[in-house]
Amino acid sequence: MGKQTKELSYAIRLRVVGKYFGQLILVVAFLTLVPLVFALWSAEFAIASRYGVVIALLSGPGFLLTRIRATRRVQTNEAMVLAAIIFLAIPLVMSYPMMGAGLSFGDALFEAISAATTTGLSTLATVEDKPLVFRFARSWMQWYGGLGILVLSLALLLRPGITAKSLAVTEDVRDDVVGGTKAYARKIAVVYVVLTCLGIFFLLLTGSGLFNAVVYTLSAVSTGGFSPHDASFGHFSNWQLPWITTLVCLACALPLALYYQGGRERWKKLFRDLQLRALILIALMVSLALSACMYFFMQQPWQQALYHGPLIALSAQTTAGFATLGLGDLDAGSKMVVIISMAIGGGIGSTAGGIKVLRILVLLRLVQLSLVRTCMPPHGVLDRRLGDKRLEEGEIRQVLVFFVLFFAVVTASWFLFLVFGYDPLDSLFEVVSATGTVGLSSGVVGPDLPGILKAALCVNMLLGRLEILAWLVILYPRTWFGLRVEES
Repeated sequence: MGKQTKELSYAIRLRVVGKYFGQLILVVAFLTLVPLVFALWSAEFAIASRYGVVIALLSGPGFLLTRIRATRRVQTNEAMVLAAIIFLAIPLVMSYPMMGAGLSFGDALFEAISAATTTGLSTLATVEDKPLVFRFARSWMQWYGGLGILVLSLALLLRPGITAKSLAVTEDVRDDVVGGTKAYARKIAVVYVVLTCLGIFFLLLTGSGLFNAVVYTLSAVSTGGFSPHDASFGHFSNWQLPWITTLVCLACALPLALYYQGGRERWKKLFRDLQLRALILIALMVSLALSACMYFFMQQPWQQALYHGPLIALSAQTTAGFATLGLGDLDAGSKMVVIISMAIGGGIGSTAGGIKVLRILVLLRLVQLSLVRTCMPPHGVLDRRLGDKRLEEGEIRQVLVFFVLFFAVVTASWFLFLVFGYDPLDSLFEVVSATGTVGLSSGVVGPDLPGILKAALCVNMLLGRLEILAWLVILYPRTWFGLRVEES
C-alpha cells in the first residue's frame, strides 16, 4: 500500500513554482505602488524610498521568473507551496518600509505578518505617534491579504484550470458558483471591490473623514481589524462608525460567492444557505451571552452592555478584531464567550478566519448521526447529508483532520505561554485570537512580550491564515523528492 501511494504521488516542479511565484510577486510590486504614492503625498520621503526599494527588489526577480517556460497545469501541492512562500515573502519584504516608522526588525515583522494574515494583533504601545502612511499601509496589506493575494493574482494572471481552492489559501470553495477558474477569481474580486467602495461611502456619511473611512473599510472588508487609533472603536464618541464598520465586517464574513448568486437569482433563495443562517444565529447568541455577562457580572448599565456586547461579539465572530473597550477588563465568563466565538469564526469562502461555520455544522451533523446510529438496526444505512448536500468520506476526513490540527496548534502555543507564567485564560485568549486570525487581545500582547512568544504568535497567525495544511505540505518530504510529472 505504501509503495502504491508513493508511485501515485508527485513532487513539485520547481520551474512551475518559480514561474508563478514570479507572477505573484509582480502583483505584490504593483500593489506596493499604492503606499508609495501615499508616502509621497504625505511627504514621508524616507519611507517612500523604502517602498521604492521593495518595488525594485520584487520587480527584477519577478520579470526574470515569469520568463521561465513551464506548464499551465499546477498540482495541488505546488499551489499550496506557492501559497505558503508568498505569505512568507510579503511580510519579510514589507518589514523594511515599516522599519522606516522607527520599528525594530522584530516588531516590523510582527506587524507585517499580522497585516498580511489579516489578524490585527500589534505589539506596539501606540500607533498614533506613527506616520499616516504606516497606519494606512497596515490596513492596505490587510485588504489585499483578505481576499488572498493569490485569488487576486488568479484574476489577473493565471490561466484557467488552476483551482481557486488551492490558491485561495486552501479553503474549500466547492459551493462557489464558478469553481476554481480565472472567471471565479474575477467575479469574487469584483464583489470585494464593490463591498469596499460601499463601506467607504457609508463611513464618509458618518463624518469621520476620508482617512478614517478608507482605513477602517480596508480593515473591515478584510476582517483584519487594524485601526489608526489606539482605542480602536473607543476613539469615537458616536455609534455610527463602529456599527457601520461592524456591519461591513459581517457582510464579508459570509461566503462572497453569495453576493454574485444574489445578482443572478432571487435573494430569498440565499437565506436557505446554511452558513448564512448559522452565522447569523451564532452571532445573535454570542451577542446576547456577552451582553448578559457584562450586565450581571461586570455590573455595567444595560445600555452599555447592549452597546458593547454585540459590537465585541460580532468583531470576534467575524474575526475582525475591532474593540470598543479594553478586553483585559472583561470577566472570565465574557472572555470564554469571546474565545469560543473567535475559534468558530466566519464562513468558508469569506475573508474571515477561525475554524469556519461550515466545519462546525459538519461536526454537529456527525455527532447527530452517531446518536441516530445507536437507535438503528445493525444493517441500517444512514444518508449522511448536510442540508441538501451529501457528505462525502473525503470531506468528513478533511474536517476532522482540521479540527485535530487546529486544537493541536492552540494547545502547543498555549502551553508555551503557561511556561512563561502568563495567566491561563488570558494566554488562551491570545493564542486563539492569533490562530483564528482575529486580532482581539486581552492585554498580554505588547512591547514587553518575550521574543519567543512573539515568534510563536507569528507562527500561529501564519498557520491560521493558510489553515495549517499548506505548511505541512512544505515539510512533507515527498513534496520535494520523488517522481515528477513531465512538463508539456
